[in-house]
Amino acid sequence: MRDLKLPDQRHPEKAHRPDNAQPKKPAWIRVKAPGGAGYNKTREIIRENRLSTVCEEAGCPNVGECWSQGHATMMIMGEICTRGCTFCNVATGKPQALDAFEPGRVAHAVATLGLKHVVITSVDRDDVEDGGAEHFAQTIRAVRHRAPETTIEILTPDFLRCDDSALEVVVAARPDVFNHNLETVPGLYPTVRPGARYFHSLRLLQRVKELDPSIFTKSGIMVGLGEDRQGVLQVMDDMRSADVDFLTIGQYLQPTPKHHAVERFVTPEEFASYEKSAYGKGFLMVSATPLTRSSYHAGDDFARLRDARMAKLAAV
Repeated sequence: MRDLKLPDQRHPEKAHRPDNAQPKKPAWIRVKAPGGAGYNKTREIIRENRLSTVCEEAGCPNVGECWSQGHATMMIMGEICTRGCTFCNVATGKPQALDAFEPGRVAHAVATLGLKHVVITSVDRDDVEDGGAEHFAQTIRAVRHRAPETTIEILTPDFLRCDDSALEVVVAARPDVFNHNLETVPGLYPTVRPGARYFHSLRLLQRVKELDPSIFTKSGIMVGLGEDRQGVLQVMDDMRSADVDFLTIGQYLQPTPKHHAVERFVTPEEFASYEKSAYGKGFLMVSATPLTRSSYHAGDDFARLRDARMAKLAAV
């Protein structure tokens, strides 16, 4: 039995990599340690329903703030990923079989927490023929049944090894927001996201809009991995060519010395400049701060996203 608390067992594919120094975080990147009544209540509900969250598995710096408000990002299809991205803290290896009862437990937790907006993500499941597409669809339908007023945002894998019909299954379940992160600039894919393909991920986002233009699409990247400004601006242009509505940009933080190195800490002023450029390129919604993550303030951002679409339509 693997012990995922041990680094060598959690990330066997990284165990023999040389250590990368972890630079001291600047003042603008530090957060308070998690705790408090709200945090503990959320953790209790997650434990009672035997659910995984990307908040814990990926070591998100915002977990204290989000959980204290009752917000947690559900991670379905297990806690072991079939990919080995060099930036990611989710465990890598051979996952267990999909749990048919998991969609119901997620829906129960969403209803118990009283969420107005929920984000549901997953590990990559290259071992499953449809990449877990039907499991995503079942989870969306279960949440709709138990919490019909809750808006649903999904953050999916790339379904790289699947038939095109896999994406169609997920889109047919009609999430309110379909998020798939490009993560970084294309030139860094071989070292940062070696199991993925940049233009496949871009095309995935474009196809969502082709299948159902009413669904909001969202994507995000990390900075501080070694990219330059021109590369980030080009990714923005690529996303807009795929009609992506919502862009997130956040600082990459290195989970362990075995993970990809932090090349630099991007300043708040640079993030503000990226935000201004992104709005200029036509995104309906942009979140660009050092602590921005895909699910951070997702509920509030969804409300703003919906309002921005209505304002744009009214101006036509």
